[in-house]
Amino acid sequence: MKCCGLLTDLRHPVPLKSVEVEVEVRDHVATVISTLTYENKEDKPLEAVFVFPMPGDAAVCHFSATIGQKQIVAEVKEKQKAREEYDDALSSGQQAFLLEESDQSPDIFSMNVGSLRPEESASIRLEYVTELAVQADDGLRFCLPAVLNPRYEPRGSEGPSVQVTSVPSSLVPYSLSFSARVSSPRPVSKVESNCSLDPLQYLNAEKTQATVKLAAGHKFDRDVELLIYYKDAHQPSALVEAGQTSAKPGSLMGDPALMLSLYPEFPKDAMSSVASCGEFVFLLDRSGSMDCETNDSSPQDSRISSARDTLLLLVKSLPMGCYFNIYSFGSSYEHIFPKSVEYNEKTMEEALKKVAEMNADLGGTEILQPLVHIYNQPCIPSQPRQLFVFTDGEVENTKEVISLVKKNSGSHRCFSFGIGEGASTALINGLAKEGGGHAQFITGADRMQPKAMQSLRFALQPAVVDISVGWEVPQGVSINVLSPPITTIFQGQRSLIYAQLTGESPEAAEGCVTVKYSLAGRPSQTQLHFSLKPAEDTGLTVHRLAARTLIRSLEMEEEEEEDGGVKEKVVEVSVQSGVSSAFTAFIAVNKVDGETIQGPLVRRNVPVPCYGSFYQCYDTASPPSPIKMMACCYEDVISDTEVLRVVDEDNASSEDDYLCPKAPQEPEEVPVAIPPPRDPFLQLVSLQKASGCWLLSPDLAAALGKTSIELENSKPAAVTEEVWATTLALIWLHGFKTDAKDEWDLLAMKAMLWLRAQKGPCLTECVEAGNALFGCKVQEEALGP
Repeated sequence: MKCCGLLTDLRHPVPLKSVEVEVEVRDHVATVISTLTYENKEDKPLEAVFVFPMPGDAAVCHFSATIGQKQIVAEVKEKQKAREEYDDALSSGQQAFLLEESDQSPDIFSMNVGSLRPEESASIRLEYVTELAVQADDGLRFCLPAVLNPRYEPRGSEGPSVQVTSVPSSLVPYSLSFSARVSSPRPVSKVESNCSLDPLQYLNAEKTQATVKLAAGHKFDRDVELLIYYKDAHQPSALVEAGQTSAKPGSLMGDPALMLSLYPEFPKDAMSSVASCGEFVFLLDRSGSMDCETNDSSPQDSRISSARDTLLLLVKSLPMGCYFNIYSFGSSYEHIFPKSVEYNEKTMEEALKKVAEMNADLGGTEILQPLVHIYNQPCIPSQPRQLFVFTDGEVENTKEVISLVKKNSGSHRCFSFGIGEGASTALINGLAKEGGGHAQFITGADRMQPKAMQSLRFALQPAVVDISVGWEVPQGVSINVLSPPITTIFQGQRSLIYAQLTGESPEAAEGCVTVKYSLAGRPSQTQLHFSLKPAEDTGLTVHRLAARTLIRSLEMEEEEEEDGGVKEKVVEVSVQSGVSSAFTAFIAVNKVDGETIQGPLVRRNVPVPCYGSFYQCYDTASPPSPIKMMACCYEDVISDTEVLRVVDEDNASSEDDYLCPKAPQEPEEVPVAIPPPRDPFLQLVSLQKASGCWLLSPDLAAALGKTSIELENSKPAAVTEEVWATTLALIWLHGFKTDAKDEWDLLAMKAMLWLRAQKGPCLTECVEAGNALFGCKVQEEALGP
């Protein structure tokens, strides 16, 4: 038989043909419906297995299969029972479909499509709901994970690993269509994406409804990301949703559910000051995968080089008097200092010298052990610990890592950064959520630096303490809060609360929630009145999100205590709500069709795209191990991967020809690349002293685009060289780098504090002279208080 096109390593066609995704965004909640079309082109029955990424916080609430005119809707059952029912169905010649969350990480799912007859097609429908994260510029981020990079399996790991079948993004054998409908009480200002979109189409004159589609020809080289902007975002809101009529009253699904979205606003005078103390610990991933490109458009900008530049900005922006240390990890871990040291000129220079030498050369991604070492270090009195974790998030022991962070949540805050396409949302969001910090993702053309500086500003904000939530509801109504207690509040960030309402309330009844807290020693509160009347046409979205929140909290509790009773509770809530969990799975068996499927069942793994730089081409003389493989761009050990080939029998020199060329037998001579000149902005930052000042020097002149003579001749006579150099640096930043203000405002604030401490009367004269030198019009007041 002539074989052309994309085949598995055993020369069989891939059964998944297309993926269609429809998204319904209502304010800050998205409902996602994915339809996957499978087709068996072989002459024997087969089982298709697809391992794919999901948002780590998604509430998966529907799974069904349509074969011909028959629809088989799956039920949620205890995971082992679901697996046994699936196996029993296949062995008896029935069709069955299984969907389950990975045991290692909640952002990886596997789908088994069992017993497709020859020439038979099946349409699989998968539905989930998820909240959209608030970004620094008030946008709401929706992400459809399309890339699943192989996960690193730590040494000594027990239990089965995640079996990922990967291909380069350009060679994915199925198509993707994507459309989104956005609606909100407030007008939709714009929708942006890291992918090519068709123009935004408004559906009404008020612009409160709009649709957008992914342009044809998506390359599967990145996750599909939408940034949605509303006018007058973000307002506190409350939504009450009626219970399911078929559910038992008094149960989670039978009672009304409440979703509260709160956006606390802090007093300006409290926000104008930043902390001058703290222990700042930076943990940097130096596994081989960090040597990959940040995105395809900037081949010279690797993840590790961006991380080095980011660490430069972070360290330069730290306040005098704090403590800090820098860890890096791969298969092993290193730290610059044996323990955190006081931040001064000597320690800062020593640290940055070692940062400049850091490369992606430490092998795998063993993040657990450096975290254990950090938590074993005693906290420094009056210096709150702030942990910053930078990783491309490709580990298998996600739950173990997050559990460790939660156990130590009382002693620190954790700020996490997921770098590159395919970073684990479960890991990055879990670190921040359980560590009381904030999560950021750097994908596509995003710059790491502004996002890291936003998190540093959060870390330097006065800590919000003594948080309490109070409720006022009519007599006869009670509130059962399903969300874990609020432990962290940041300016401009959303706090979500889910609750179950029990009892009867009058038609026009209202409730009130009050969040009280203390900020910089001052008591503050945020209050919201809301109607108890259920909203119309919301389906069961709030109930499913509330169930997901309760399930995740119980799962963390079970992992800490290994309490069988908690696991039973998770299964009970999952089955009752129809929302999947770590201990349950969706199972559907076609019992209507009495015709059994004859013959042995053949298994086919459906490939998922991994980011282009991760894929390794293997010489047929040394095929990959069936359990672990080594990737060429890095030394991470990754999970089992099925290699795909394309074979054209008219032109192939061998049936073992691969999609990508064989490795050369002799190393080719590669010309030595001349590194590009350093960015003047980063050069200027590197020259700032720990105290905040700059010194007058040829390097400073070069960074400012001037000569040393020009700088010296323009200096007012009564001004010291340090004051003059510092003023020039600030004027240059304000005059030429306003687009990067988020990256330098903290170090500029430190510079102004140093200038004010000099108590010199000549700042005005310096500003005038500096403006004349640069041709700027920067006002003295603009430099800061």
